[in-house]
This record gives sequence, structure tokens and C-alpha cells, in this order.
Amino acid sequence: MRMTNPWPTTKLGDVIDLFDSQRIPLNSRQRQERQGKFPYYGAQGIIDYIDDYIFDGRYILVAEDGENLNSKKLPLALFATGKFWVNNHAHILRGKANIADDTYLLACLNNADIKPFVTGAAQPKLSQGNLRLIEIPLPPLPIQQRIAGILSAYDELIENSQRRIKLLEAMARALYREWFVHFRFPGHENHPRVPSPLGEIPQGWEVKAVAEAFTISGGGTPSRKESAYWEGGTIQWYSPSDLTGAGTMFMDDSSDHITERGLEQSSARMFPPRSVMLTSRATIGAIAINTHPACTNQGFITCLPNKHVPLYFLFHWLTENVPTFQLMASGATFKEISRGVFKTIDFLQPPIELVEQFEAHATPLAEQILSLQRQVNNLRRTRDLLLPRLLSGQIDVKTIPY
Repeated sequence: MRMTNPWPTTKLGDVIDLFDSQRIPLNSRQRQERQGKFPYYGAQGIIDYIDDYIFDGRYILVAEDGENLNSKKLPLALFATGKFWVNNHAHILRGKANIADDTYLLACLNNADIKPFVTGAAQPKLSQGNLRLIEIPLPPLPIQQRIAGILSAYDELIENSQRRIKLLEAMARALYREWFVHFRFPGHENHPRVPSPLGEIPQGWEVKAVAEAFTISGGGTPSRKESAYWEGGTIQWYSPSDLTGAGTMFMDDSSDHITERGLEQSSARMFPPRSVMLTSRATIGAIAINTHPACTNQGFITCLPNKHVPLYFLFHWLTENVPTFQLMASGATFKEISRGVFKTIDFLQPPIELVEQFEAHATPLAEQILSLQRQVNNLRRTRDLLLPRLLSGQIDVKTIPY
């Protein structure tokens, strides 16, 4: 049902209180000296934990700079709740009391077209002055609250599923560590320890190089100047930002796709579903499993499971060894671990029977994670389709239960 009376619009600056003057940036050395339990927020979320806080309560954080202002792969705005610290890369605000609902404002910001307000080519920036100029629809407060309630119902379902995902991930990782890091696997009492290049390991386990344990693949980027390599492409082509922005175990699709011709004319290589992608440069150690045939750019090492190193054992081995990959990285412009170096890393191969036993435990947990991940994505799509219609007044909010 279309509403006959459109809502008035207002500039964001007229309906918010800004707290940017209270922000205090800390460099990485200062944060390292002040490690603690309080979240330290940057432009796109928590980047560290330190020993003190500036804010206490629920506030809206809006990215002030960064590539996401243009790509919007991640939400522009998010809630920070409890005791926390904010650096100078995120605006911090609240709606004015009795004028603007915070959940409604968050939705408006994440739905807004901010391109006219973003400056800077090399480093996109949303200044405080331009943030205040963003126009939003402003219905009466009760309608804002009704919209907020509808959106909150979706968000609650999403958060519940995400909590279950985190629990399942923790269960699988704890089992992996118990068996293959602490060596407390079933029957471990009957396995004496023997010396190895990795220290004492259970008798019968073997240390080998990665190159001897499983196959890896690299990636490449077709020329952006050739439209035939990209236009109408159907082949999933991942870049590191697909993984670093998602933080999920599985990837159903990539942001970009290339054509068969683009694949043929580049060093990108297709790999099968249920491989494990590892980012190998800049941000080293983002890991995800692809669910469809795919390829990547050159910022990845993709690992192919096999009988002795099956999928979820491989995934957890990679996750456990991210600090090692980061230590072995080199480079002046940006850190990278090359495929050549990666192949030399020591890999501890347990007996196949034990690996298969672990895989039997880990597989149902992982499949539950994938199912929940897809539920979350479906809920987000439904919410995001509903959002602009709610904000524009095209839907009478009284007709939607929550």
C-alpha cells in the first residue's frame, strides 16, 4: 500500500548529537602497550582491545574514511554498545532525544546514497560537515520506532544464527586443537612421544613439507582494460576483500566474475568446489571455503584437499597456522607469503584413521554452519529489500507484524 503523504526529509545534522571531539586515536605501538578487554573501534569495526574506554552506552559509528565508502561491501554504519574506545576514523553519534530513533537512523545511513558527500580519489573521506548534510526521510517518531521494531526483528534472527555459527566454529576448532595441537586424541595414552623438527610428537605421526602433503594453486587478474574479460562473466573470481570483509567459513559467491576468455588470457586458475582459499598478501590469513568452482586474483594461495588431508582438517590446520604464515611473509611495499615459501612449511601428518575420525566429527558441524550462513544471507537480503520501501513510506508499517 502506497502512502499518500510522503514524509518530510531533513539533514542528518539537524537530528543527531555528534561526539567526534571525544575520540582519541592510538597508534599500534600505544595499543600494544595497553592491551585489555575494551573494544577499540576504527572505521569498519573493532580493530583491537585495550585497557580503557571513552564511551559507555549504545552509539552509532559511521566510517569517516576508507575504500568501503565507495564500494559499500560492508555497512556504512554500525552500533557500538557497552564500554569502548573509538579512534578518529569513525564518526560517533546518537539521535536527538524525542526526535530520531537510533535504529531508524542506522537504517537510513546504510540505505543512503552517500556518493555526493564522499571526497578524495585515493583515500575516500566522509567529513563531519558532509555527514551532517546527508538527507534522510523523517516520519513521526512513533513510525520511526515501528520501522525500527520491524528491522530489529530481522536483526535479532540474524544475531541468533550468528551466535550459533560462532558456537559451532568454536566446537570444531576446540576438537582440532585437542587432538592435533595438544595431542589428546582418542587412545593417546598408548602413543609414546618421539622427537621431530616440530618438537615431540606422537609416534607414527610424520613431519613433511606442505608440498608433499597437498596441492596448492595461485591466481591472476585479467586486464581490466579488456571488457571481454569481464562483461557478462559467470566465473567466480575472488579478491582478498571478499574474504576479509565477510569473516565467514564458506563463500557462496564472489563480488566480481570473469569470462572464459578472461580466464584463458590470465594466470587465474580454476579450482573445484570445497577448496580452501587463503589470502597471502597485505591481509595475510583470511580463510574461506568456496562452494562453487572458482578462481582468485594473485593475492591468494588456494589449498586443495585430498584423502590424507581432507577438507575440514585442512581448513583448521590453516586457521591454526596463520601466525606462522604471517611470520614467514616478506616484502617492502606489503607483506606477502609466496607459494614457494608456503610449500616449505612443516606439516604434521597424523595417521589417516585419526584424520578420518576427526573429519567425521567436523563435517556435520561445518554443514550446520553453511546452512546457518545461508539463512543469515537470506534474512539480510529480505531485510535489505524491505528497507528502502519502509523508509520511503511505500509500505504501511502497521500492516507488518513483528
